[in-house]
Amino acid sequence: MLRILIASSFLLAFAAPSITLAQDSIESETGRVAVETFAEGLEHPWGATYLPDGALLVTERPGRLRLVSTDGAVSDPIDGVPDVLASGQGGLLDVALDPDFANNRTVYLSYSEERGGGAATSVGRGRLDENGSALSNFEVIFRQEPAVSSRLHYGSRLVFAPDGKLFVTLGERGKMREAQDPNNHLGTIVRINPDGSVPDDNPFVGKDGADEIWSYGHRNVQSAALHPQTGVLWTAEMGPRGGDELNIPQAGRNHGWPVVSWGRHYSGERIPDPSTRPEFADAIHSWTPVISPSGMTFYSGDMFADWRGDLLIGGLSAEGIVRVRIDGKQVAGEEVLALGRRIRDVVQAPDGAVMALTDEPAGKILRLTPAASQ
Repeated sequence: MLRILIASSFLLAFAAPSITLAQDSIESETGRVAVETFAEGLEHPWGATYLPDGALLVTERPGRLRLVSTDGAVSDPIDGVPDVLASGQGGLLDVALDPDFANNRTVYLSYSEERGGGAATSVGRGRLDENGSALSNFEVIFRQEPAVSSRLHYGSRLVFAPDGKLFVTLGERGKMREAQDPNNHLGTIVRINPDGSVPDDNPFVGKDGADEIWSYGHRNVQSAALHPQTGVLWTAEMGPRGGDELNIPQAGRNHGWPVVSWGRHYSGERIPDPSTRPEFADAIHSWTPVISPSGMTFYSGDMFADWRGDLLIGGLSAEGIVRVRIDGKQVAGEEVLALGRRIRDVVQAPDGAVMALTDEPAGKILRLTPAASQ
């Protein structure tokens, strides 16, 4: 495993857009990158996905879902969003479109839900109406069990695989030891059908473990994306004091947390390195100091030709986008595109621009494009 040390988001009533420069440009190994504020006035934007017409659906952690038009105008909150527990690291989290959205207009949301015993991550779906103003017939299709009193480590990203199955990444909610128990959903990645039922070929079906689980022994996975050539799920996971990880989660495998880690406990107590326990699935790359990964995408556009095939990861601690060069299943190099802001999610626009959600009370969507030659 390569280890590199690096330093440390009918017409609606849209608000008038304000397109202003965040920074004129930033430096990249492949040339200067122009940065502009595409949209603003979003409170802790967390997840985003493009609709077929080029508008963005964006979640705000306090519990609002909004449309951002192609010119950067932000809509009023969309009706029909479920109640969320907006406390600690919880709230309205990720958003994804059904693979057949063009026909069924189904939108999936992950969020922290208050229930008996505390709270946990839930996933639900509803139909977005034709003018984008409301979700109807919202239903919960998955609930992480158990609910706990912690307000930490909810995960969670939503990724549809080519076969139509839905991956959901789940944090261990600060209950470290529970991540080693495959009979609960804490610190797991689950794989479900679009209606929440369990695929027959999941690794723990009919065995000791929760049927929904794909892999376990994770800490807090807030980044997930499909490799564009292989269709395989890749994730980036927050470590403790050091040891953020890039993983290719494997069916039925235990990824080791908290028995092993490339970081240490916050107290400074050492944790055995993963290489000392070969029975655990190891990361393909780690970061110390941490980047605090949240949101990521494989770049496939034409606007940044030199970035094609690279992994773009939102960095909270890194305060920018971490561009990771991938060679097969290995990391060939990386750089931080320094934006000076906590980046919660990264998505690729239809035209190939890179859009970054900033994790701030007055959050923005930044648009990155190649800077014009001087």
